[in-house]
Amino acid sequence: MASEMIVNHQEEAYSLLQADAEKILRLIKVQMDNLTMPQCPLYEEVLDTQMFGLSREIDFAVRLGLVDGETGKAILETLERELSALHEASIRK
Repeated sequence: MASEMIVNHQEEAYSLLQADAEKILRLIKVQMDNLTMPQCPLYEEVLDTQMFGLSREIDFAVRLGLVDGETGKAILETLERELSALHEASIRK
């Protein structure tokens, strides 16, 4: 029962972190489509703040043993690749 609970908490933590990463991607997409360009300091500030917050969430989950360090790193790397592709696409417009 206890190991089942741990697995459930780990799965929930991963899902929440993944959802937060997706929220950041959606936020940046909306910002790029409607509000500011990637060169704008406001865009950079929002992106930096959101990425820092997510990295702190991941660090906390890793320290609690809910997420493996490599898994947390993979969430950030995937988001960074997606944001980079989004940035590249906006430049080509």
